[in-house]
Amino acid sequence: MNDVENTTMMRRIRSFVRREGRLTKGQQRALDILLPQFGIVPDDGLIDLCALFGREARTVLEIGFGNGASLAAMARENPDLNYLGIEVHRPGVGNLLLQIEQEEMHNIRVICADAVDVLEQMIPDASLHRVQLFFPDPWHKKKHHKRRIVQPTFIKLLSKKVTSGGVFHMATDWQDYAEHMLKVMSEAAGFSNQCGTGQYADRPAYRPLTKFEQRGHRLGHGVWDLLFERRA
Repeated sequence: MNDVENTTMMRRIRSFVRREGRLTKGQQRALDILLPQFGIVPDDGLIDLCALFGREARTVLEIGFGNGASLAAMARENPDLNYLGIEVHRPGVGNLLLQIEQEEMHNIRVICADAVDVLEQMIPDASLHRVQLFFPDPWHKKKHHKRRIVQPTFIKLLSKKVTSGGVFHMATDWQDYAEHMLKVMSEAAGFSNQCGTGQYADRPAYRPLTKFEQRGHRLGHGVWDLLFERRA
């Protein structure tokens, strides 16, 4: 099976299901007015990151930012970095856009689209300093494991986009998914575990505690962070 067929198969099995609730008036206004200002149209082609942000800076890509609270917090605390957020659920996109407007943040841009499509069609090779995947849908039923986004084919695509020395940072509150991530990444060509073979990481200071993590603590779940560095 060639790369094109691999990628087509990966795109056919989506890692998400759109469960969109009703938009608030503020979120709808944000999508109508702010998305053209701070968003990127999915069919615009390859992104010129320097032109997009109006400066040269390291870029962090977050896949599935939820309501945007933690992404906004990171952008606020790290103004020297550019943040590009991907989310398919429009209420979350609208919520983040409102935060960008309220806090007048200039180092975040938003894409409402499938992360695989964005990586394939819009992100230049070797352009990302860090890719973040925090608390993705674990698809905990065994018959749904094929829907998990962390799969060998996805990592092969991702490896082209992360610069040498860059990091893929994952976090989950499902132990089974953590073990799956660790196995996939340990076998992935071009990546090495920053914490040593078979090891998980402590939560880095730059990653805020999310509502998902807090929920996990309340339910007695552990939280597992994984940091894998892109080798030359």
